[in-house]
Amino acid sequence: MDLYCLDSADAKPTAARGADTRTLFGPARGCDVFEQRLLEVAAATEDRLDAERDEVLYVLEGRGQATIGGETHALEPGTAAFVARGTTWRVESSAGLRLLSVLVAEPLPAGAAQAVLASGERGSATAGREFELLARPEHGCATVTQFVGHIPVGRAPDHFHRYDEVVYVLAGEGALHIGGESAPLRPGTAVHLPARLVHCLENSGPDEMRVLGVFRPAGSPAEAYYPDGTAAVVA
Repeated sequence: MDLYCLDSADAKPTAARGADTRTLFGPARGCDVFEQRLLEVAAATEDRLDAERDEVLYVLEGRGQATIGGETHALEPGTAAFVARGTTWRVESSAGLRLLSVLVAEPLPAGAAQAVLASGERGSATAGREFELLARPEHGCATVTQFVGHIPVGRAPDHFHRYDEVVYVLAGEGALHIGGESAPLRPGTAVHLPARLVHCLENSGPDEMRVLGVFRPAGSPAEAYYPDGTAAVVA
């Protein structure tokens, strides 16, 4: 299960450009299309720019501001951002910012240079689960969909997706089940789910589990298939 699941506390931080960075999943761990990272900013970062990869961000903790492509935006827990490749950005922290960053390799042409947004209305998925869409093609982010998933207590049926996904547990406890093996899930656990990998997430309770997901190609988090290939029906 180490191939698919990692406690972020086990990732060694490195200091670069004003942020302590923990790389969770990326090519070194078999995740070629994404690089999922934790960024911790005590004061301010230097200007940052990736000429080849898009980036989606989510504020886990703290407050501050982001300047993206020359525009300044307030940051607080739950704020999400999309930064297109070739766009300069930086953040300033007023209260210990922690960000979840996902770099997107070989992105499609972006429809906008950047977008900053908060969670919106909830949509429904299988097994009573719900989701809130964040960065997605409607905001210029053509390659991926970023969302917060809300998972009630219980275990979903085994299923797979046609998209490649990285997940980060925001709240709640449970387990990831793959091929008869299980790994614990808790706040700070990172998960990589390659396309067509049969799996399920279980929330052991007592409260709702919340996860931050990013997947490609972009689409609906509700799209899922049972192991026999039958499309899962939203209940």
